Amino acid sequence: MIDIKFIRENPEVIKDALKKKRCDVDIEQLLQFDSDKRKLQYAFDTDKAHQNTISKEIASRKKKREDISGIIAEMQKVANRVKEASNNLNRLNEQINTLLQSIPNIPDDTVPVGKDENDNRLVREWKGSAETDQEEPSPLLDHLELAEGLNLLDLPRGTKISGSGFPVYRRYGALLERALINFMLDYHIINHNYQEIAVPVLVNRQAMFGTGQLPKLEDDMYRISEDDLFLIPTGEVPVTNIYSGEILRHEQLPEKFVTFTPCFRREAGSYGKGTRGLQRIHQFNKVEMVRFVRPEESGTALEEMINEAESILKALELPYRVMELNTSDLSFASARTYDLEVWTPGMKKYLEVSSVSNFRDFQARRASIRFRDDNGRVSFVHTLNGSGLATPRTYIAILEHYQNQDGSITVPKALQKYMQGMTRIEPEEC
Repeated sequence: MIDIKFIRENPEVIKDALKKKRCDVDIEQLLQFDSDKRKLQYAFDTDKAHQNTISKEIASRKKKREDISGIIAEMQKVANRVKEASNNLNRLNEQINTLLQSIPNIPDDTVPVGKDENDNRLVREWKGSAETDQEEPSPLLDHLELAEGLNLLDLPRGTKISGSGFPVYRRYGALLERALINFMLDYHIINHNYQEIAVPVLVNRQAMFGTGQLPKLEDDMYRISEDDLFLIPTGEVPVTNIYSGEILRHEQLPEKFVTFTPCFRREAGSYGKGTRGLQRIHQFNKVEMVRFVRPEESGTALEEMINEAESILKALELPYRVMELNTSDLSFASARTYDLEVWTPGMKKYLEVSSVSNFRDFQARRASIRFRDDNGRVSFVHTLNGSGLATPRTYIAILEHYQNQDGSITVPKALQKYMQGMTRIEPEEC
């Protein structure tokens, strides 16, 4: 949420941000509502003070047994004005809040300006060093062909149970998924000093609003209407909201949390867009990093989190690239975002496995997450989050990079201890 005072003082900055993020919000209308509210608030406060004065005068005259009929009539007029002003203030507040909730975060000045994903900026590439112990098959198979041949996935039965986009992992396929999750959690806890946290996967409307999913993205969410609860689209939502409505002590910051959760997304309007196999599914697993930091620390924290996400891909020896998202590709709540995209040789394309974002104080304002600094002043924290990583496309890359001529999959060294010591998934074992 952007502070109305900032919008009032910097309307052109907001208009420019809206243009860059390709959002349409009537800022002039918002400013008019704000102006009307401030004038009405002044009149309301004046009449309210007058009402209080009259009330005291009525009480005083009653004690003296003086005639109060005239002042009662005046009191009624003032009371009617106060009531009308209160109703109009409520209406204006609703109109202002509706517009404020529609304004996205302001992109950082360094974010490249663009129209679509083709304008994202390549930051760096890492070629990886994944090796199999046999000659690579030719042609290379994609992950779905490999998974079906090894009985790792059962997508038809997932469709039978829940519908398309809900995969079933079987035997060593399920073990590989669990190995990935455990490896990534351990890596961030041991090497990056994150505190593990386990959180609910159902959250209320305010939690979704706090991190910026609502109201804009409600159509993409799974909702339980009876309780008005939402299945989380990412672990970012419950973890960020653990401090909603709180004032943290300055010595608590920075806070670093890592969590594993299933994630649920309807992907409304995405039918047919890269839906083969595990590319785009409605339920998937993800390890998520979330940080709460002082405002002056969020830029450095962002760079650290990018490196932490990259370290997972390096440990798995998977080639990837880092892309800085342009203004039009940023999420509603993000001020700056980097995507990590892993190369998939079977599918011959890059797939996003991590998105790392700095939200500055945007989420903190919506969720009311503040801290008291060394001088006792209360300010909003800055929040960041990053996938560390999402498993489906990481899974795809492992199968495709580590495939062997005989149809087996070499288990990455980093995962072998999590795979019960297995070094290879063999066709005959499935």
